[in-house]
Amino acid sequence: MSQHVLDPANEAEAEMAATARACLVTALDHSKAERIKVTINTGEGGAEIPELHLPPRALRFFADVLRQMAKREPMILVPQKCELTTQEAAAFLNVSRPFVIKEIDAKKLKCRLVNSHRRIEFEELLRYQEQQKLRSENALKNLRKTSDEIGEEL
Repeated sequence: MSQHVLDPANEAEAEMAATARACLVTALDHSKAERIKVTINTGEGGAEIPELHLPPRALRFFADVLRQMAKREPMILVPQKCELTTQEAAAFLNVSRPFVIKEIDAKKLKCRLVNSHRRIEFEELLRYQEQQKLRSENALKNLRKTSDEIGEEL
């Protein structure tokens, strides 16, 4: 799987990330620009660095990354059209590989075959994860409703 794992930030990095995010968000909130120019100051006598022009959308993404760093949480950056093996999908969902295969066989999780190997699109994993979350929330609501009904009968 083509991904980049970003380990949790240390305390100093988290503090820098929080400050940088606050500045970035403030700048984005007050800007209607189609592009934003970033300049880098290397100090006196430093090498000249070209100006960097970025779309605001990219800076919003950077702000999200900085938020996660400030919270000192690990991140995984995964291309949206990425395909995962059943083992990688299991690790992402925090379940066993046989469970992933069972869900594929039950047609709850879509995959494609590459020779005899299953490949699952990352978008499909996100869809499945959201569906499981909704299923769990509904089960909890039903449990709460049943509990309330039993409590009223007593």
